[in-house]
Formats: sequence, structure tokens, C-alpha cells
Amino acid sequence: MIDQAAYLLWRATLADAPALSELGTSTFVEAFGHLYPPEDLQAFLSKAHAVAYYERLIRDPNVAIWLAAERAGAPMAYIVVGICQLPVPSLEARAGEIRRLYVRKSGQAHGLGSRLMATALEWLAAKGFDPLYVGVWSGNVGAQRLYRRYGFEKVGDYEFAVGRQLDKEFILRRP
Repeated sequence: MIDQAAYLLWRATLADAPALSELGTSTFVEAFGHLYPPEDLQAFLSKAHAVAYYERLIRDPNVAIWLAAERAGAPMAYIVVGICQLPVPSLEARAGEIRRLYVRKSGQAHGLGSRLMATALEWLAAKGFDPLYVGVWSGNVGAQRLYRRYGFEKVGDYEFAVGRQLDKEFILRRP
């Protein structure tokens, strides 16, 4: 059993933007970097994980980000949630989205993803977001299994650009 008290969880502030940029970049590369030509990967990372990108999200009142770390260590996991931005036909006005949930490989199996999900789902409910959506890479069976445990079901798909490469993504919905 993992000692949950050994890990801190906090809502991101502007001071966390550089750490989020590093964590977002490194966890994306760890999970998916092998799928892309270097120039496509770099083009994606330079925009999708820039410090300025995270600063903008932190300032947005309809977005929340939490980080998790060992008490004496650097951040190991994060989650980004907010208003749904997925290409959902007839999107509900108050639809919310789990936009990103990443855990460093070294931090997996410690329950960090579940703690972040619980915190994020509570915030989304308090803000009145309903239903909830998440986009997940069609090849990421582990993430799909995680989201199914939280009641998400596949309702569609779309293409997600990483540089010039388009990946097939599933859209999952939780009523």
C-alpha cells in the first residue's frame, strides 16, 4: 500500500508555470515521444507545453490545474480541467473536460492519477460542468481503462495534430 500522506497535491499558481511546462513536456515525451518525427514533436511541444500556455490557463477562471509531488520532490503528476474544447457535435453549454492527466512513469502506481481525478471531478461538479468529456489517444488502452472506471464511455472520435501528424483520438463522455 502506498502512503498517500507522502504526496502533496495543490492547485497551480503562476509560480508553477515553469514546472508545469517541464512536467508537461517530459511526461508527453515519456508517453508518446516515440510516435513522432523529432520536428513534429518539437513543433507541438513548443506551443502545447510552453510556459506562456500554462500561465494563460492558470489565469483562466474556467480552468483549474493541480499538481502532485512527493513531499521533498519535484512535481510528478498534473491534471488540467475546464470548459470542454473537444469537437463534440451539439456540445452542451456547460460541458466540462478533463484536458490533460499525466503522471511520470516513476510516479505511476502511487494513486496520484486517482487523487488528481477525484479533486478535479469535485471542482468540475462545484462549477456546474455537466456532462464531462475527455479526449484520449485511440492507442492508449490504459488511459481508456482509467476513464471507464470513472464512468466515461466512447461517444466519438476526432483527429489530434502533433506537428503535421494526425492521431486518431476517442471522445469519451461521462453523463
